[in-house]
Amino acid sequence: MLYASHTGQISGGERSLLDLLAGLPKEVVPTVACPPGRMAEAVKRLGITVAALPETDGSLRIHPWYTTRAFFQVAGSALRLRYLAKRTHAELIHANSIRAGLAASLASRAGGPPVVVHLRDCLPASPLADVTRGVLAGASMLIANSRYTACSFGIHRGSPPITTIYNSVDLERFKPAAGSNAEARGRLGLDPAGPVLAVIGQLAPWKAQDDAIRCLGRLQAEWPAANLLIVGKAVFRSKATRYDNVGYVEALKRLTADLGLEKAVHFLGEREDIPEILSAVDILLVPSWREPFGRSVIEAMAMRVPVVATDVGGPAELITQGVDGLLLPPRNPSLWAREVGGLLSQPRLRAEMGRRARATADGFGRSEHVTRVLRAYQEVLVAN
Repeated sequence: MLYASHTGQISGGERSLLDLLAGLPKEVVPTVACPPGRMAEAVKRLGITVAALPETDGSLRIHPWYTTRAFFQVAGSALRLRYLAKRTHAELIHANSIRAGLAASLASRAGGPPVVVHLRDCLPASPLADVTRGVLAGASMLIANSRYTACSFGIHRGSPPITTIYNSVDLERFKPAAGSNAEARGRLGLDPAGPVLAVIGQLAPWKAQDDAIRCLGRLQAEWPAANLLIVGKAVFRSKATRYDNVGYVEALKRLTADLGLEKAVHFLGEREDIPEILSAVDILLVPSWREPFGRSVIEAMAMRVPVVATDVGGPAELITQGVDGLLLPPRNPSLWAREVGGLLSQPRLRAEMGRRARATADGFGRSEHVTRVLRAYQEVLVAN
């Protein structure tokens, strides 16, 4: 197997690939092609061979320079993947993103092995979207991380078959420990008595951390000791990226100051100790405008942390409204503050919601995810 990642950075999609790689049986011999960076180092720690791949940082926003450059980046990656597939005797290429899928699909058309493309993001409304779909028609199968992601891609004449396989969670790592809440808050320098909310994920406008800050501002009238943890960083910082993520981080800090919340909003940066952070949290907020899957949703559920999430996207496929979490329309901080405040005032309900959330998360274990992905590989190999 040859796995292709268009980026050397690590965000949700890359973490999900690392989970898959960690669970592969010995019968699968993987090589991971990715640019130098944190992703390559993480793969090496798993004992898996890494091969260099040029980075592709273009977006589906048309730009005279960045779009042209991205075209040549994809073409160069396609040639490299075809070479690596031949060198490693790969029977199949698994592309971990749409960008990697473009290169892998071109490599397959040029004589490389069949390709499985993992759709982890939604195609935006863009003139380039149809071009993207046309190139990905060269793949043998598409795997979507949610039905929402699959629907956003759409089914068109000549499209390869698409199957939905939800991301997994490491149920042993994300496992609640009795009596750890006060200790976890102590390590973070938080008041053990005040409510703690959190948003976990890359800092980007569509993740709507700004709405979480506004929600906290409205909550403080009733919950003056409430704190908000913002965990993550602007992972994708290139000028070719669809959003100005660096500028967005600066805007978040200005908003925090304007609302007088400097002591209540804690920018923790990117962290590897997510289970420990979740141990300190009362409610996880996922206020994204749209969310293809929502990796933090299933991680929090596994930790028995109630989740209040956007009702646009993958979370609506993971959460049963009012049973193991809450779903709310995005971009409405006043509504979010009211619903979050109501949940904070009912500790027994939160505890019961957390127990039910863990039961839901138990269905998203790594072994089942790996089994379903391997089954998809087998279908492609049999068909080819």
